[in-house]
Amino acid sequence: MSEPLVTPTIQLNTRGLRCPEPVMMLHQAIRKSKSGDVVEVFATDNSTSWDIPKFCMHLGHELLVQEEVLDEAGNKEFHYLVKKG
Repeated sequence: MSEPLVTPTIQLNTRGLRCPEPVMMLHQAIRKSKSGDVVEVFATDNSTSWDIPKFCMHLGHELLVQEEVLDEAGNKEFHYLVKKG
């Protein structure tokens, strides 16, 4: 998936954290941001692949990017860009 030309306002490194911490951190970042701001999330927990899209859908935020990537060691990692509604 190619990334849109978007500059994140906030970056969250939730690597190594388990559910529900990544979504709780995203929720806090969204709450502190302005409408239209973009939060970038890096995660290693598989549950973010359904938790973050549901979070966006239920709270009216736009999921710009949802992708799985491999880190330098070949481990699966998740990358998201969420635009505050």
